Amino acid sequence: MGLTKQYLRYVSSAVFGVIGSQKANIAYVTLRGGEKGRYVAVAACEHVFIWDVRKAEKVLILQGQKHEVTFLCPSPDGVHIAVGYEDGAVRIFSLLNGESTVSFNGHKSAVTVINYDALGARLVTGSKDTDVIVWDVINECGLYRLKGHKDVITQALFLKKKNLLVTSSKDSFVKWWDLDTQHCFKTMVGHRSEVWGMLLLNQEDRLLTGSADSELRAWNISYLEEGKADGEPRVKKEKTLLEDDEDEDEEVDESPEERILSCKKFGSILREARDRVVSLTADNKARVIACHGNDSALELFTVLSEEEVQKKMNKKLKKAKKKAAKAQEAEEPVVERMLKDEIIRLTNIKASAKIRWVDCLSCAGGELKVALLLQNNTIETYSLRTLNNTPTANKTARLTLGGHRTDVRTLAFSSDNLAVLSASGDTVKVWNRSTLQVIRTMACEYALCSLFVPGDRQIILGTKSGKLQIFELASGSLLETVDAHDGAVWSLCLAPDQRGIVTGSADKTVKFWEFELIKDQGTAQKRLTVKHSRSLQLEEDVLCVKFSPDHRLLAVSLLDCTVKVFYTDTLKFFLSLYGHKLPVLCLDISHDSTLIATGSADRNVKIWGLDFGDCHRSMFAHDDSVMFLQFVPKTHLFFTAGKDKKIKQWDADKFEHIQTLEGHHREVWCLTISPSGDYIVSSGHDKSLRLWERTREPIILEEEREMEREAEVEESMAKGDVPVVPGETQGEAAPAGKKTVETVKAAERIMEVLELYREETRKMEEHKYACEKAGKELPPPQSNPILVAFGNVSPSRYVLDVIKKVRSSELEVSLLVLPFPYIPELLTLFNSYIQQGLEVELVCRCLFFLLKIHFGQISSNQMLLSVIDELRTNTLSKVCEIRNMMGFNSAALQFLQREIESKEDVMFFADATGRLDEKKKKKRKRERAVLTIA
Repeated sequence: MGLTKQYLRYVSSAVFGVIGSQKANIAYVTLRGGEKGRYVAVAACEHVFIWDVRKAEKVLILQGQKHEVTFLCPSPDGVHIAVGYEDGAVRIFSLLNGESTVSFNGHKSAVTVINYDALGARLVTGSKDTDVIVWDVINECGLYRLKGHKDVITQALFLKKKNLLVTSSKDSFVKWWDLDTQHCFKTMVGHRSEVWGMLLLNQEDRLLTGSADSELRAWNISYLEEGKADGEPRVKKEKTLLEDDEDEDEEVDESPEERILSCKKFGSILREARDRVVSLTADNKARVIACHGNDSALELFTVLSEEEVQKKMNKKLKKAKKKAAKAQEAEEPVVERMLKDEIIRLTNIKASAKIRWVDCLSCAGGELKVALLLQNNTIETYSLRTLNNTPTANKTARLTLGGHRTDVRTLAFSSDNLAVLSASGDTVKVWNRSTLQVIRTMACEYALCSLFVPGDRQIILGTKSGKLQIFELASGSLLETVDAHDGAVWSLCLAPDQRGIVTGSADKTVKFWEFELIKDQGTAQKRLTVKHSRSLQLEEDVLCVKFSPDHRLLAVSLLDCTVKVFYTDTLKFFLSLYGHKLPVLCLDISHDSTLIATGSADRNVKIWGLDFGDCHRSMFAHDDSVMFLQFVPKTHLFFTAGKDKKIKQWDADKFEHIQTLEGHHREVWCLTISPSGDYIVSSGHDKSLRLWERTREPIILEEEREMEREAEVEESMAKGDVPVVPGETQGEAAPAGKKTVETVKAAERIMEVLELYREETRKMEEHKYACEKAGKELPPPQSNPILVAFGNVSPSRYVLDVIKKVRSSELEVSLLVLPFPYIPELLTLFNSYIQQGLEVELVCRCLFFLLKIHFGQISSNQMLLSVIDELRTNTLSKVCEIRNMMGFNSAALQFLQREIESKEDVMFFADATGRLDEKKKKKRKRERAVLTIA
């Protein structure tokens, strides 16, 4: 049986109009062959845009999937960028081709911070779920989850000197973690409010933190193990940060934290801003600190080098000595080193709007490049010379063309489906629908409604101040501003005969206007204008007006929650449609003038007959106000847009929900459907414009509902906690991954292949028994078709192949999901793999994880003791064998390197760079010695 009614699917085609989303930071990146400081990466809803700031062009788009980007972090080598998302996922993209190479799933909510270690081999992520996770980028797996903070993680930094991690959070604590033992060994509690930013300075001997006040606090870090190694006496515990200078010192026994480091307050820098630190960052050399609050001022501080600080201290000492000599003091003056001697204010940068994020980059010759992501969908870049006595910042670029500064509240399609009009609080833009490039940008008043004049040469806007603005597209000029109403013009509608328009306003009037051509007094050429012909006075504010396509009726929605229908020719009252509990914000009439659909702030959509005004059906459409409604041309299908971030398609004849278009991350304000019905453009509070395209793929409603149910199951699964290891309480460290649909599917595949292995083993045993009974060799049983398809592989080898195909980042969680009855067989198989030397590293990783998770059940199972004993012997011998082989190969390569260097008088590149640095250091020392002697 064929489909009784076929609906065609609309899919997301493009995202445009957004320059940089506010949720994620801005970061300088380097593309292949590009200069430093030329390219910046910013989030654009679920995608990442790489902008060339010099040309103001998008050069690369890192495609997202569904969730909004919340953090960006380029790798130290500049080849990759790690991207964190709203759902807690982290994906690593290559900046060479824009493809995602690695993905991690471990957090339950938005990723708030990402940082690489110095080598780029590990990644630390913090989230709104208060967890910190360390990932192994090379092996593509999670190492461990660190629990301890009680609020959103705001920063997480690796230390180069030691295997340590320092994290800050909105819970006002800064925690130090020993990554060797995976525990928190020190908690700094000196902040009285949220810690919003954190930096490591002076070769990681200084920690700078920014909180909700105007102070940037500096803390001295001293590594105590080094002191003890030099034979220094044991250091007593430092004062905790809750104790002020006036508090009495307390003698306490040595605790584990004394064996690693101590951290005490050194001083503070006062910011000019009085509000909280929104973002705190430093350049790539940690020489310049950039900090800002909720305003448009960026404060820059410079960190002086040790030589510069020493010069400053010598000058201070000379002054003190002179002063002491004048006062004839016998004591030698002592000058105390303070924070203001090390960190000095550089300059302030005043941006054109409020700053949301900042990134700095130091270039050759003491040039500092600063990139600002502003809160009004703009990127600005500045450059300044840090070596100058009074450095001034010069604006080098401002990216504004690709989007609006404020939300787009009205959209319109041209009659040829090629141009799209979008208007916001200060500008109106016309876009080419196929290339998504801006054709025209014109300054306007706050626009609420718009349309293309027939012929597509002019556009008309209705504004918040009650004016009608007419623009000419060819020249991009404002032809005329008409004082149309005393209140906001909420709605514009073109007459079906295309000879005029009707406007509805908050001044309780509906006005009819006719198009006219008049001679322009300045140019003596004819131009378009509108002439007021008649008015309809009403008792309430008019929210929406619509002509019926047959030009017989005019529908007007009022603030009193009703829709009044009038005859167009006489303006006599015809019908009143009442039933909505809140005002009707949008309405539309079908092409055959038989149906009228209304959308209201009460979240309902009602379908009415225009002949008698009877309500055919009332449907609960959205979870928030229905903001826009429009019929697809020449059909009884219509689309609605709501404040619940969704766009929905409906059938007005069968009263069925057909499809939900999800993509916007904030409220959807409006949409427009092309005259052909093939394209939809929507706009939302996330500053993005989205293009949706009609495909030839049919929609089957039962399948749609099934997909929605699956999405709900997946969402609920993601919220589930990873179970605690049996027999253990939940500590500071936990498994890194989380259960997802992919890990469940991977576990199911492992279970299926183990079932197949069981079946094949049983068949082989039965065959062996039958051969013994018959006393002769019988033909072997037929292999499973799956094994035949993979080239007649053995069942045990097929199990290993399936485990190999599980993504490295999902392996542990997939094994965690696996029920225990499958574990004994897996352990037996692992033993045979290790004996054969097959994938020893992968097998050891799986084996150690299973032993950790199921330790209690395995150790209490007498049947598994022999297997475990055999595994222990085989694993140790095989791992030692591999280690010895790697050591031998490494030594052989080093020997070959020395031989080649001595014979051919060349130097290998890796060593050459290290030796070059040593030569430079020696040269600097010699120069200093010469200067001192001179």
